[in-house]
Amino acid sequence: MTTDDPKAPDSRAGVPPAVAGASRPQFGTVTIRNRGYLPHWEKEAGIYFVTFRLADSLPKSVLDQISSERQSILATAQQLGRSLSPDERKKLECLSTLTIERYLDSGAGSCRLKNPRIAKEVSVPLTHFDRQRYLLFAWCIMPNHVHVLFSVLPGHDRASVIHSWKSYTAKQANRLLHAQGTFWEKEYYDHLVRDQADFDRVIAYIRDNPGNAGLQNWPWLWLCGQDARMTAAEDGGATE
Repeated sequence: MTTDDPKAPDSRAGVPPAVAGASRPQFGTVTIRNRGYLPHWEKEAGIYFVTFRLADSLPKSVLDQISSERQSILATAQQLGRSLSPDERKKLECLSTLTIERYLDSGAGSCRLKNPRIAKEVSVPLTHFDRQRYLLFAWCIMPNHVHVLFSVLPGHDRASVIHSWKSYTAKQANRLLHAQGTFWEKEYYDHLVRDQADFDRVIAYIRDNPGNAGLQNWPWLWLCGQDARMTAAEDGGATE
């Protein structure tokens, strides 16, 4: 029997996530859904690299620029009466990821996830339902955004899993901060991992993100099957 409370007793504590077959994802029909600023590529049993961020982490001007360029690409294909080409799909993906990541890593906004108490509250639900609702391969909590690489298990869906993470952590963070209002940006970015090389690239990106952003000895990082240091979430955390 499971519960939606990530702080409930966890019977699988200490058991590493299963990764058998993770490096050989099966690919089939991909559905592209457009919601807000970012495109979402969906596939049953796919492996996803997801990034969600704090509500104040990006200025509206940046998001408007992304939306305008994205709409231009979509409009061109529509005017020509054809589907997006592989090159156009790649441009859409790069437009979202490269522009957004550059601003996020610059430390924009309040960066409330620098607070160890808040970061720990975010790490708890990420790991709690591992192997029950999804398989975790890697995660990293940055000062103003979160990266997760995972695959959803049968009977669950990606959107609900992400909503659960964000909903629970927003309530916990606002409680600790004695604050109200929007904690996470509603929109999130997701990338459907295509093959082994793509999987390895994402793992390397998550692993290197703290160092590339100038964060030394950053504790909020976990990589399945690799010699990653123990995170603050596992060793009891730190307090301010």
